[in-house]
Amino acid sequence: MKNALIFTAALAALTFSASAQSDQASGKTEVMTPQKLWELGRVSLDDVSENGLVLYGITHYDTDANRGNRDLYLGELATGEYTVLAETKASEYGAFFLRGGERYGYFSGGQLWLAKVNGGMTELPTILTDVEGGMGDAKVVELNDGRLLVAFVTRVQMDQTPAQRHPEAPKANYAVYDDLMYRHWDSWTDYSYNHIAYMVVDPSKTSWTGKFTDIMAGEKVHSPLPPFGGAESFDISPDGRFIVYASKKTENGKEFTLHTDSKLYLYDRETGRTSTLNGLGGYDNHPTFSPDGKWLAFVAMPEDGYESDVNQLYIVDVASAGEKRALQPVVAAEYINDFKWASSSCIIYNETTEGTQQLRRLDLMTGKNGLAAKKVTALTSGDYNYGGFGVSGNTVIAERQDQNHATELYLLNAKKEDVAAKSFTSENASLYEDLAMGKIEKRWISTSDGGKMLTWVFFPPNFDPEKKYPTLLYCQGGPQSAVSAFYSYRWNFQLMAAQGYIVIAPNRHGVPGFGKEWNEQISGDWGGQAMRDYLAAVDTLAKEPYVDANKLGAVGASYGGYSVYMLAGIHENRFKALISHCGLFDMKSWYLTTEEMFFANKDVGGPYWTAEVPKAYTDYNPMNFVQNWTAPLLVIHGGNDFRVPVNQGMEAYQAAQLRGIPSRFLYFPEEGHWVMSPQNGLVWHSEFFSWLDTWLK
Repeated sequence: MKNALIFTAALAALTFSASAQSDQASGKTEVMTPQKLWELGRVSLDDVSENGLVLYGITHYDTDANRGNRDLYLGELATGEYTVLAETKASEYGAFFLRGGERYGYFSGGQLWLAKVNGGMTELPTILTDVEGGMGDAKVVELNDGRLLVAFVTRVQMDQTPAQRHPEAPKANYAVYDDLMYRHWDSWTDYSYNHIAYMVVDPSKTSWTGKFTDIMAGEKVHSPLPPFGGAESFDISPDGRFIVYASKKTENGKEFTLHTDSKLYLYDRETGRTSTLNGLGGYDNHPTFSPDGKWLAFVAMPEDGYESDVNQLYIVDVASAGEKRALQPVVAAEYINDFKWASSSCIIYNETTEGTQQLRRLDLMTGKNGLAAKKVTALTSGDYNYGGFGVSGNTVIAERQDQNHATELYLLNAKKEDVAAKSFTSENASLYEDLAMGKIEKRWISTSDGGKMLTWVFFPPNFDPEKKYPTLLYCQGGPQSAVSAFYSYRWNFQLMAAQGYIVIAPNRHGVPGFGKEWNEQISGDWGGQAMRDYLAAVDTLAKEPYVDANKLGAVGASYGGYSVYMLAGIHENRFKALISHCGLFDMKSWYLTTEEMFFANKDVGGPYWTAEVPKAYTDYNPMNFVQNWTAPLLVIHGGNDFRVPVNQGMEAYQAAQLRGIPSRFLYFPEEGHWVMSPQNGLVWHSEFFSWLDTWLK
């Protein structure tokens, strides 16, 4: 094993949260706890109307009942006043305005509900549909005759079930598979496919026939792509003639696992025909018609098999969208997360940049090959993550969070950067008012290859620089996922700091927002430069007088969990406690038990039986360094995690036990790659901090 190097740091560029500084001066004693995290209302935006009305939802969790529920709200941009539209036992989701904002609809229980808005108040909603099995994600367009065109996701069984295969054995419990993709992320196949369907509903009539048209009938393909695809995967043209959707129609079974080459498909309701649109080699997704219906914008990745490729914006003329020609992105952004048409000549988009997510305005002009960029204007800045958003005239309403505050809605100027964004919701203000929050520092740390690495440092509330604190290295998952200004309900930096820990969170090589080269470096080099980056961050902070260098820990999930296992064998006694959640331990056994093979082939270099064996199975395989383990290890895993199957956690735990390393295995049989249940979440945090406190305090 090569000796680990100690790297010097660049001069720290510091930024402090003003609220955190004032908290320290106020002497507040309450801090964030796992229970308080579950008390927070989770705010999310649905839609905004032309006349300044806003539909948004707030999800609250009942830990005793072990469930959450989302309620729907109607707000007014001009006044900030709001009305609770629905507080029912079933969550309301996918809310939208019809033309002019005089009516709104939403989905609940898989059915469509509709109501009128009268002077900021609303009439009681009416249920319009009764689709057997319910509708999944859906979109609605109002036709010229007042009827509603509803495009939605339905599940269609197309493969033989076990009961159909052997009806003579109705009580048999078995499954038979002849191809790959028999399980995905957290679910075994149910022999069904996601299809896009549509129906036309007349709001003036109380009865509905229940008939709808499956525009993918007979095709054993998915749209949206499982497991995370949703309403962003399809759209309806403003006049209702076309429905566009994303799918991998050329791949099924094993081929589905090997490729990311999704295309866009345009269904013409007038002719019943579907045409394939011109796209790129990787994921084509998020098709969205312009308000005039002439243009179709979408995001796409150039390389097939590379799920973390640059995600850029493209625009094509609907009339010639199927023509084969070279496509060029309309704006030079490294990674676009989301976008919306503000008008037929303007798009607002959200991009990842230097550890944050920011909003940009893209003004368009007509060029020789269609619409082209005229001007890009930054609408936001600062250490925030801006999420979902909507546009109403000169106002943008957007979700915003930072590392000390959960999402709230903010109002922004749609034409220029508005430094003083105006708060629209304050769902969690009262809870935060009583909490002391720690300061946040940004450092640019030198890496061994001559780069600069943005590293967030989180301090305990009421931090005393004269004391020494146990310190945690946070290892990010992905691997190509930025440590941005996010607010997590599991890996919550404020919560970790509130328990008396300093937290170091580096944006090591392999994350977006710092240039294409930085993002792509990690492919094929999981255990190389990124590990040196982590050690550089730890060694830099360990020199600070307030860091107890004898009480260092490392924690992480997914690739972050892999990083913990890898560091366990090369850290040379730096760490005194380790926590790996759903980490990859043996790259050989992982390769043959995971499901999306395009990820494994791109990121680790393919299978281990090739003539030139990838380093992932030799130099960068954590199981090859177990003989060097010294630090106590907590392993956490979910039984339904098929991206990183549970055998990875079991193998690591058993290795630690057999080596005599203090270790514990925390197992959630019904959880997948994440912990979703409220009570499981409380147990997770309890065991997490109990382990750290045992070995670092």
